[in-house]
Amino acid sequence: MHTRRTPRRTRTAAALIASAALLLAGCSSGTPTTSRAGSPVAGAAAALAPLPGSTPAALAPYYAQEPAWRDCGVPGFQCATVKAPLDYAEPSAGDVRLAVARKKATGPGKRLGSLLVNPGGPGGSAVGYLQMYAGIGYPAEVRARYDMVAVDPRGVARSEPVECLNGPAMDAYTRTDITPDDEKETEALVSAYRTFAEGCGAKRPELLRHVSTVETARDMDIVRAVLGDEKLTYVGASYGTLLGATYAGLFPERTGRLVLDGAMDPSLSARRLNLEQTEGFATAFTAFAEDCVRRGDCPLGGKGTSPEKAGENLTAFFEKLDARPMSAGDADGRELTESLATMGVIAAMYDEAAWQRLREALTSAMKESDGAGLLVLSDSYYERDAGGAYSNLMSANAAVNCLDLPPAFESPDDVRAALPDFEKASPVFGEGLAWAALNCAYWPVRATGEAQRIEAKGAAPIVVVGTTRDPATPYRWAKGLAAQLSSARLLTYDGDGHTAYGRGSACVDAAINTYLLKGTPPADGKRCS
Repeated sequence: MHTRRTPRRTRTAAALIASAALLLAGCSSGTPTTSRAGSPVAGAAAALAPLPGSTPAALAPYYAQEPAWRDCGVPGFQCATVKAPLDYAEPSAGDVRLAVARKKATGPGKRLGSLLVNPGGPGGSAVGYLQMYAGIGYPAEVRARYDMVAVDPRGVARSEPVECLNGPAMDAYTRTDITPDDEKETEALVSAYRTFAEGCGAKRPELLRHVSTVETARDMDIVRAVLGDEKLTYVGASYGTLLGATYAGLFPERTGRLVLDGAMDPSLSARRLNLEQTEGFATAFTAFAEDCVRRGDCPLGGKGTSPEKAGENLTAFFEKLDARPMSAGDADGRELTESLATMGVIAAMYDEAAWQRLREALTSAMKESDGAGLLVLSDSYYERDAGGAYSNLMSANAAVNCLDLPPAFESPDDVRAALPDFEKASPVFGEGLAWAALNCAYWPVRATGEAQRIEAKGAAPIVVVGTTRDPATPYRWAKGLAAQLSSARLLTYDGDGHTAYGRGSACVDAAINTYLLKGTPPADGKRCS
């Protein structure tokens, strides 16, 4: 499964690929796990155990690095490279080089240290997010007091990126039919998953075994030390909440002010994550449909049309595309397929500010047989540029997710058995997202992680933020994570879209800013709108 962060002021990272199994990942292991009482509990997710408080001698050189900061080519920002061990179990086996960027505190006021940010994914470039949004768009009072810092996780963007397919091959992959009607189409989908997985495994097999969330969290501790901070201050969105929570679980005594916005629940299996996220997209679509039919330009129905009927109308449109793709005026000759149209609609579910654009794109496609608008939405979601090149977002997303958790499904028969549950969760998106969850079954590297609770006993207060109609990280996940973390403070945003900080709620922003600047967390259970 896979989540992403999409701020209003700029779009950053994360793609859902033709696969919801690429959507999210549960927390990977790599350390002993115990129950709350200290012993395994049958049938329940074990708890992530903290690492020893002292730094092992073999890792000391990594913690003692002094970064050579240089100009990034982006005014106001500096960049550096920090090394981490490829394999924490064998630090002598080689390094990974991590790209780090910062924008120093501008003042006035006493500097509070470094504030690391991560936009989610997995696979989103934190450096790109910092330079395009956080370093210039976070509240001025926060940027005045903190050095704003980002590190691209291992395997992502500037940090030794995982690469699976070239542009033309990715074009073929993203248009693969993810609602197979017969055995031939099922075989084509399985073949596409195998081709993608083989491409990933062929280029950097050693890296592919070491891009887990636990390893990236350990990398963050090296970066924290290199920056000279005693504790980590961090804002993570979407998948970035799993990364931040994992850090707190591994290093509770080094955990400072953490904000986990659009939270994930690490105790859930891949299948459960995919099913509940499917419900999240259904909730978001209902909100979109209710808004759409109140307007005069809604192609899914007029005033009084129920969300259910609007969904039926959209499903009928998808079925027409399944039978006959639509012209999209694309320079490379691509047509709008059912899979690309579905991703275009899903892309707009992340932010209610995109609903007007979606209405216009659906109107052009459904009324005028022009698929250009939906194709643009889909391309932005996949991070495909006008020249036909893709970022490594989708490759890194799969690499992390398929390593972090055992696959949701092992075979097409498993998917078929689960279809009723997924279609009940979302009559519009359920079938496609169920088949999408099959991709990790063909991954060339066996999963090293497992679902587990994160308690982080001894950590400072951690602010967990949940949005009630979040499509990608359902609100129940925020409640689930907050119930696990021993020091959590749950902050609820009653609204639409994915994540809450910096998205228009003065109440949410004030609560988080106060926490970051003064160390005072909001009261547990505080609600904003």
